Amino acid sequence: VQLVESGGGLVQAGGSLRLSCAASGFIFDDYAISWFRQAPGKEREGVACISVSDGTSYYADAVKGRFTISSDNEQNTVYLQMNNLKPEDAGVYYCTGDDGFVSEYLCLKGPQDYWGQGTQVIVSS
Repeated sequence: VQLVESGGGLVQAGGSLRLSCAASGFIFDDYAISWFRQAPGKEREGVACISVSDGTSYYADAVKGRFTISSDNEQNTVYLQMNNLKPEDAGVYYCTGDDGFVSEYLCLKGPQDYWGQGTQVIVSS
């Protein structure tokens, strides 16, 4: 199983980035894919998730209206479009996969089966 993130980088506040998560080694349609992030000195938090089978998505309050999660099921890839980035959005962003029951709580706060290696997002003010 592999989850490979890409797309992180340095952006000015107000700018945009699109993160990608390429999945392999499991049945993509059976999973919910989430994005978590962790900033230095802060707890890891779930940002967004999507049920690949039906496209249902959930977002943390902090990113609602600014971030959009989507999936390309033919490419086994999930994207996180991040707009109007703020300095507090900075951190390492991880892509995760879980094949359990999908709910807002489970996919943003629950344990995940698989984790990617992370991609760094830096937002300058």
